Amino acid sequence: MKFSLLICAIAASSAAAFAPSAATRKSTSLNMSMDRRSALAQVGIAAAGLASIPSIASADGAISSASMGRARGLYGDRIAALKSAVDSGNFAAVADEKSAFVLFNSGVYPTAKDKSKKAAAIEGTNAIFRAIRAKDSAALKSAYAAYVADNSIEGLPDVSIDGSNPGQGYSSDFDYRVKSKAAAIYVR
Repeated sequence: MKFSLLICAIAASSAAAFAPSAATRKSTSLNMSMDRRSALAQVGIAAAGLASIPSIASADGAISSASMGRARGLYGDRIAALKSAVDSGNFAAVADEKSAFVLFNSGVYPTAKDKSKKAAAIEGTNAIFRAIRAKDSAALKSAYAAYVADNSIEGLPDVSIDGSNPGQGYSSDFDYRVKSKAAAIYVR
């Protein structure tokens, strides 16, 4: 940003230095007392002013119910799949999925009105990882159970096309369930 301002200033000053000094003469149609040097200086000032204004973001950060549902589906399923690791006291398996907890917290609670829910979810995540650092399996089980209950985490359904476990799979390649256990789709 500062570099572009510097370039604009250098371009304006060099253009003004090499512009010929013309004597002002009266115009027959309009009485304008502006020569090339002052016009170029004003254009340079305007360009520097525009370059110094920060860009206005027009995106909303992709916060929608679909993106929140996608985060709940993808990362909630990964968190729900840790139940057996938590029950067996496998601290390494839970620690390996730390990113699922972080992405769940930021993806499911992205708005300002969800700030208190996000803070509670982060505190639940911190309780889980405090238990992992302390190697306390009882504290891990209770913190995990509280986190799952407080955030209404459920795994994706196991859908199959053979009819043994019927259900709606995905509808396009852009669906978040495409490469999951809920991705069954019947093709004739």
